Amino acid sequence: MCVGIPMRVLRVLPPSRRAECIDRHGVESSVDLALVEAVEPGTWLLVFLGSAREIIDADRAMKIELALGALEAALAGDRSAIDAAFPDLVSRIPQLPEFLR
Repeated sequence: MCVGIPMRVLRVLPPSRRAECIDRHGVESSVDLALVEAVEPGTWLLVFLGSAREIIDADRAMKIELALGALEAALAGDRSAIDAAFPDLVSRIPQLPEFLR
């Protein structure tokens, strides 16, 4: 299973189609840009295994970061962060898709 990590572009390294990016822990790494359109510093990317797969907006990056933080907390035995990471699911009543009703 792959988990996409939101990373923010710090510097684009032309002509190599690579960028120096930073993750939520402050770790910088070189990311391959071959699968996405041209980016500028400050752009958010969804990165899998060192390769940018999608350009995302800051709101989506934040939601993914909250989910990853909740996962880390749950794996450490702290379930208190889960509701805060998924506020849109806390009070929602699950619904079956139409084709399963």
